[in-house]
Parts: sequence; C-alpha cells; structure tokens
Amino acid sequence: MRLTVRVTPRGGRDAVEGWTRDAAGRPVLKLRVAAAAADGQANAALIALLARALRRPKSAFRLEGGATARVKRLSVDGLDETQLHALLGAPPPS
Repeated sequence: MRLTVRVTPRGGRDAVEGWTRDAAGRPVLKLRVAAAAADGQANAALIALLARALRRPKSAFRLEGGATARVKRLSVDGLDETQLHALLGAPPPS
C-alpha cells in the first residue's frame, strides 16, 4: 500500500496527529517527530513511529519520494486500507 504523510521535524515529540487532505483533496497523514531533519534522522524517526503505530517491522517501509521534503510518499508491505483505517482511523470525507 502507498501512504502519503506530512512530517513536522523537531516537533517536540513523536506522534501521529491524524488525517487531513491536501489541496488536491488527497488524504495525508500528519505526523511529528522530535528528530531534526538532518542526515536522515527525521526520516528514520518517521519510519520508527509508523512501524510502531501500524504494527509492522521497519523493514516493511520504503521511502518512495520526498526524502528532503515535509510531504513524503511511502510504501508499506503487508498493509491494506482496512487495516490502516482500523489502526489510525479513516481520513476525513472529501
């Protein structure tokens, strides 16, 4: 499954903040991590946070786009939309 997230680095804590929609109406999961966006620290913290929240190993996550941006695209092995919504809730209606 593909997942789009918006990450706030140096956010004071690691937390899943819920769903929002981008300007095009696509669902985006908002996250914050305590790590700084330097040397891939925020990306590593992001994957660790999602692995805990989605109950998957870190190896199930691949960063597909946005390595240096706040909005990132990830692929998650072994996760379907039903499981995602059961663990993190459903995105807001469009």
